[in-house]
Amino acid sequence: MGPPPIVTGVSPKEGPPGTRVTVRGEFLGKTASDLSGLTICGCDCLLSAEWKSPNKIIARSGPGKGKGEILVTTRSGGRGTSTVEFRGYHEMIGPMKESAVWVEEAPLRKMWWGRRGLTPTTYQHDDPLGISIEGVEQKFPEDGLHKLFPGGSGDLSSENFAAGWFLLERHHATPFDDLRAGLAFLRRKVDGQKEGQLSFIKSNVGSVMEQLDTLAHLKERFEEDVEKQGQDPTIRLEAAIKESMLEANKLFEDVLSRRERADATRSALAVLQRFRFLFGLPGAIEKNIKKGDYDAVINDYARVMNLFGNTEVPVFKKVLAEVESRIAQLRELLHHRLEDAPTTLEAQKKLIRNLVNLEVGGDPAWDAISCHSRHLAATMIQCRDTHLTQEQTALEEGGKTPKSSKSKGASSSNQNTDWQASVPARVLLTEELADTISERFPDFWKLGQAYFTGELQVKVVPGRQQDFKKLVLAGISLFSGLLRAALMPHTLVKTPAAERASYGVWHSRGMEGLGPWLPHCLRALRQGYSSLIRLDLPSEVLDIVASLIFDLRVHCMSTLMKQAGESIRNLHTQESWNIQFDGEHGGITHLPAECERVVAEALQLAKDSVLLADLRETPLLESNVVQRDLNNLILNMLLGFVEVLDKLALGSDAMAGDSLGASQMIGSPSIFRGSDSVMDKGRNKDKETGPAWEQRLLSVLSNIEYTKCVLLPRIADLFARYQLPAQTGPLAAVNKALAELDQRVLDAYLEQRSDPLVGTIEPSMYIGNFNWDTAVKPADVRPYVKELLTNLISVHSEVHSISPGLVWRVLPQLVETVAEELARLMVCLDRKFNVHGTEQACADIAAIREAVQVYSTPTAEAFFDEALEAVPRLSDTQGKKNVETVLNHFRSRMRLQLMCFRDPKGTRNPS
Repeated sequence: MGPPPIVTGVSPKEGPPGTRVTVRGEFLGKTASDLSGLTICGCDCLLSAEWKSPNKIIARSGPGKGKGEILVTTRSGGRGTSTVEFRGYHEMIGPMKESAVWVEEAPLRKMWWGRRGLTPTTYQHDDPLGISIEGVEQKFPEDGLHKLFPGGSGDLSSENFAAGWFLLERHHATPFDDLRAGLAFLRRKVDGQKEGQLSFIKSNVGSVMEQLDTLAHLKERFEEDVEKQGQDPTIRLEAAIKESMLEANKLFEDVLSRRERADATRSALAVLQRFRFLFGLPGAIEKNIKKGDYDAVINDYARVMNLFGNTEVPVFKKVLAEVESRIAQLRELLHHRLEDAPTTLEAQKKLIRNLVNLEVGGDPAWDAISCHSRHLAATMIQCRDTHLTQEQTALEEGGKTPKSSKSKGASSSNQNTDWQASVPARVLLTEELADTISERFPDFWKLGQAYFTGELQVKVVPGRQQDFKKLVLAGISLFSGLLRAALMPHTLVKTPAAERASYGVWHSRGMEGLGPWLPHCLRALRQGYSSLIRLDLPSEVLDIVASLIFDLRVHCMSTLMKQAGESIRNLHTQESWNIQFDGEHGGITHLPAECERVVAEALQLAKDSVLLADLRETPLLESNVVQRDLNNLILNMLLGFVEVLDKLALGSDAMAGDSLGASQMIGSPSIFRGSDSVMDKGRNKDKETGPAWEQRLLSVLSNIEYTKCVLLPRIADLFARYQLPAQTGPLAAVNKALAELDQRVLDAYLEQRSDPLVGTIEPSMYIGNFNWDTAVKPADVRPYVKELLTNLISVHSEVHSISPGLVWRVLPQLVETVAEELARLMVCLDRKFNVHGTEQACADIAAIREAVQVYSTPTAEAFFDEALEAVPRLSDTQGKKNVETVLNHFRSRMRLQLMCFRDPKGTRNPS
């Protein structure tokens, strides 16, 4: 039940019967059919009432007189109250007054003895005083008359007639002299009527006597008839009449029967002609139903029920029964169409209005809403089953989900034919579900709003709003669950098993190849979400889709970063070892540039599709959890490049096939044998094995240095360009990992180059059965010195050809190793030197020390000093001169080799 109606205003506030009254108030009926009663001053005015809105009604006032309330009655709120009153009054109508009825201008004729004539008009009474009141507009207030004469009346025929009321009502403005003349007129009139009756009898005595004689004669004749015919002569007369009627019927029986049939036929034709609308209605209904013109059927049905709904005529009842049968079929047809696949919103509203007008049982509007909800859920489930079956078939046939394989040069016809076969089934599912929500859910929501706002003109059952909210939440939850099960199964871990199974179980292998399509899925989902936002849905509903989009953005970002990490980890297969020289950083391969390209593409795609928040979306990086996950993803992605460098330098594939060599005399490293250049000519061109392992180590060292100095700062700039938080922690961790890898690669290279150098010193030192107690005066340094310097020059050339900056890291380490080995050999001789041996040893040590002086370190100098201390000191000047002569000869003959050890910039080791 709704609130009772309240009348708060009326315009005008008074008037005669038939006045057009505008009634205003609240709760005056939801619809025109809801208005069930309207009384003005106690008179029923519902017939003339015209319902405009719940706050306005227009009606005609009734014949009520005096002040009274205006009461409105509705089916939804019952009988109402009124805070205003309307005063009704009757106007005096004269011959010159405009009126909607015929007024007899001539005064009523009266008999002499005061009886009224049989005149049909009774709308006007003569004034008893004989005074005309036409044109007198000033009237005495009716409220004052009620107060002066309580219970009285101004009507001459009323039992409560009050003369004062009469005078004040009709002659309030009449002058006193006219009233006096009227009184004289009334007296003469009364006296004339009294005298007229007696004089009439006197003047007609003869006639009266004749009438008395006639009555006596009638009595005598009546008595004679009684004696002759008896007390009741009509019995015999009745019998004679009946007998004559029987004889007459026998004469005209055939004629009368034909006449009766003709009359019956004529009557039937007249009835058919008069009520042809009723008799032709069943056929018209069936014809309009076939045409789909349901409005015409409803109008005809309403019209016939208004005209013949309460008829007692059997033939009419029979026709109405046939009409009801057709209408019942129409109700069933409309209800079946309402439960079919939902059409447009306007078509559904029209079906509901038709069912309401046909007074179908139940709640057709709610049935339409429920059907729409079920069909929406069934459509999404069917879509899920279709694509799930397609993916399972693809997995069984091909072992993996189909991936996009469209080429840019393919013809458009082939693309139109094969593109769906190349798109993963889960992507197609996402597109169709988003289209379903965008196209069908708005109609479902608008239909519900029309139901609750009264647009469908049905009575809303209490509690329907909560039920509708549950239907909306169920539909959106199903939409979210289906997409989560297909794209992000890991987000349903905390969901109950039964509910998770209802969303569908997708094979884990179907996730392969889905990563590149996730941004496309996100765009499709955002389009569906934007259509939901325009509907002004409750935040509880929108939050479900917003949470789904947020999780998909996080998953998309994670997938993009992981894919970028995998691409980076596979860069070792693309290494061609082609050195590209940079004047500032030396030679590097193309891997750092490839790594930067992969990172830039991943960040660009992440910004375009993930990081930028659309309408009513939560910024992704405001979440601490997401920021932490992003840091870990970036760290793993960049550490992947460290792994690539590690695999290229120290992996099993990198070290396979390389063997250590000896010196040039005993067996030099393989790089020196038959080599024309360091990179391109240092390997067998007939074999596709790439450069030697030592050269790869140098290339990796150069790439590591370039990554630390150039690549990581550029990646930091990329983070700033794409408005990402500064990745200080991940970059620091990568720097640390690069530093550790750099040291391990450098140690591996030093070990690879130090062992041949050190291993050739002792064998070469004693070639030709040389002894330190020799009797031969030294004329030149020993061959092992020249061989050692030549090997160092080869290493210097190898390092400098790839990255000049690495020379200061490699040569000093090798010099320390050589000095240490030289000191060990001298100490182990255990004083076997003679004078010539001492001179030879001093000359050799001094030559080596002088040659590598630029790359010598304090540690190396200490080893050289230790080697000299193991050799006896030269006490005489001649011995020193001999050593200097040998050194000068060494400087002269080894001038070109010594120039290789000069610092091109004239500086010492910068480290």
